[in-house]
Amino acid sequence: MKTYLIPIDFSDAAFNAAHFAAQLSNQTDVQTIILLNAYYISPYESLLPDPNMMMLREQEIEESAADRITQLEKLKRKLLKEVRDGVEIQVKLNRDHLLRSVVDTIADDDADVVFIGSKGNSSVGQPGIGSHVIGVSKVSSVPVIVVPPQYRYHLIDKAVIACDFKQVKESIPLQTLHKLFGNQQIKLLVVNVDHKAKHSNADAEQLAEETVLHGMLKNFKPQYYFVNKPDIISGILEFAEEHDANMVVALPHRYSFLQS
Repeated sequence: MKTYLIPIDFSDAAFNAAHFAAQLSNQTDVQTIILLNAYYISPYESLLPDPNMMMLREQEIEESAADRITQLEKLKRKLLKEVRDGVEIQVKLNRDHLLRSVVDTIADDDADVVFIGSKGNSSVGQPGIGSHVIGVSKVSSVPVIVVPPQYRYHLIDKAVIACDFKQVKESIPLQTLHKLFGNQQIKLLVVNVDHKAKHSNADAEQLAEETVLHGMLKNFKPQYYFVNKPDIISGILEFAEEHDANMVVALPHRYSFLQS
């Protein structure tokens, strides 16, 4: 992971994700961290008054943009005290929507992973994960690490990969996993919530998929587990907690996992 991208909306959750990424740099070979703020102003906001007959002036827009850069620079100074020596931190202001800003920055700066707080401005007062996280996860072409608000960094040495053993050749992003974990000594636990007992009953189709997956992941030397739980989401999270895992990996076709 050479480049981290961190969207910053100036929420506590975003700041926490940034501090997490900065400290994680001591465990990885990252070279650059990009702090990105998306500042989109609709043309109508500068051309037409709002219901209170207020209209944004170009000077106000520029002043707001300058203030955002100042806040990003302030965060940068704090993070420079936490990152590994030699890591560069850049600040960027993109005058577009969040999703477009993330997609463009990934492409322009060849970002390897996106860090985002699980709650932010779009989810104030709402339980669970922010809608912006789902959006970013769907459009991102690179892994997205979602950091819960109360989570603090400590050495990541164990990760759970949730797998349903369906079309594993198509659904397991092998290159992405290599990009995410690199050469780090992380213990991988592959878990399948097998409430129909297909594994223990030697279901032919599942056994064939298991054989394929074993071959794909052999370089990671993972351990495989099958748990009998009626609910997939709770089964995975309970397993992760029981095995003291630091990270849960939800594969690309499992966005419902994040929403749940």
